[in-house]
Amino acid sequence: MINQYDILETIRMIQDDCLDIRTITMGISLLDCIDTDIDKACQKVYDKITLKAKELVSVGNRIEREYGIPIINKRISVTPIAMISAACKCSPVPFARAMDKAAKAVGVNLIGGYSALVQKGFSDGDLELINSIPEALSVTERVCSSVNVGSTKTGINLDACRIMGRIIKESAEKTVDSACFGAAKLVVFCNAVDDNPFMAGAFHGVGEPDCMINVGVSGPGVVRAALRKYPDADITKISDVIKEISYKITRIGQLVGMTASKRLGVPFGIVDLSLAPTPAVGDSVAHILEEIGLEQCGTHGTTACLALLNDAVKKGGVMACSRIGGLSGAFIPVSEDAGMIDAAISGTLTIEKLEAMTAVCSVGLDMIVVPGDTEADTISAIIADEAAIGMVNSKTTAVRIIPAIGKQVGEELDWGGLFGKGPVMPLKKQSASKFINRGGVIPAPLHSLKN
Repeated sequence: MINQYDILETIRMIQDDCLDIRTITMGISLLDCIDTDIDKACQKVYDKITLKAKELVSVGNRIEREYGIPIINKRISVTPIAMISAACKCSPVPFARAMDKAAKAVGVNLIGGYSALVQKGFSDGDLELINSIPEALSVTERVCSSVNVGSTKTGINLDACRIMGRIIKESAEKTVDSACFGAAKLVVFCNAVDDNPFMAGAFHGVGEPDCMINVGVSGPGVVRAALRKYPDADITKISDVIKEISYKITRIGQLVGMTASKRLGVPFGIVDLSLAPTPAVGDSVAHILEEIGLEQCGTHGTTACLALLNDAVKKGGVMACSRIGGLSGAFIPVSEDAGMIDAAISGTLTIEKLEAMTAVCSVGLDMIVVPGDTEADTISAIIADEAAIGMVNSKTTAVRIIPAIGKQVGEELDWGGLFGKGPVMPLKKQSASKFINRGGVIPAPLHSLKN
């Protein structure tokens, strides 16, 4: 039962500590839109998205006003388009245009699902979609793309890693006039999940209902403010404080999700209780780690602090909501986190340290800017490294890396808003091309045999 103290505390967290609902994401199945005629298929896609999501933004805005809880984004995810476009046997870019047009019509800021799942190999439709990603992201404003290249059950498709290095580079080159933003809308996954509400990696899995509502909560500032009250506590107490505040944050997410579900007349899916930072002052995961006791994020002890934070967030959240899913834990995007940006600029936070941190966080190497002359094979090797962490540890990992075309270490890309700005981070100069171009599949680990 919510009492007066809970209400007042929630108001304080919203006003002072940057608490918000990061996104309400409507997942929509497009399986019934398949047609061999691409024009008919695209029209079906547009019609279904605009029908199902016509009230999404208005309902979200009403909930925001009624409860006084900021809902930053209203978004849509759809069935991986490679599955829908395969029957057309031609470039799927018209599907991206239809998605973008539908997103604008209903007023959402981003739509995800221009995606392919190729962890075990390619169909013709998968290859058509993957090769079209740079063009699709350059001719649309709101479309996001993702490709799953590995899983614990199947291993890692090294050919897909190789191709995606080139695709990321081309996506940056085609959008150089908008700070290479195409690459910022593209995620490469290992162990991608079906119910992720966060962009740019969201898609609507084939095992999901026809339509559903997923909620992504946030609250790094709230967690940091809570820890500030215990400057001398031992680490067990720190964990308990994080669990307690995560419980409260997640209850708010469930309230918003269930209310939106009821009003929209679609099932409530999950709450993703990830701590998702923004460039705003006081809304940083890096600053939580520093509140725990690090002089600066990236120094020795960072991975241990992040493991503690991720575990406590999940334990606290799972007690507050019957439907936890998505990625859930702590995100560590560089450009979207003021503390991460500072640590990267100072040199304390490096690619190698970030990679170690991804073994214990929610996702992976996220929103990292690298020199524009980085070879595609180097990007592919980074993808393979990150996929290996996900595969071996049975967790979701991802790479969202942005080659800053024409820029070098010491410069930055600036997108503004939630995407923030990213300092160009140095990479190793030695080549991994021979490894990447061997191709084939990195076998699944022994512990994948669980049947």
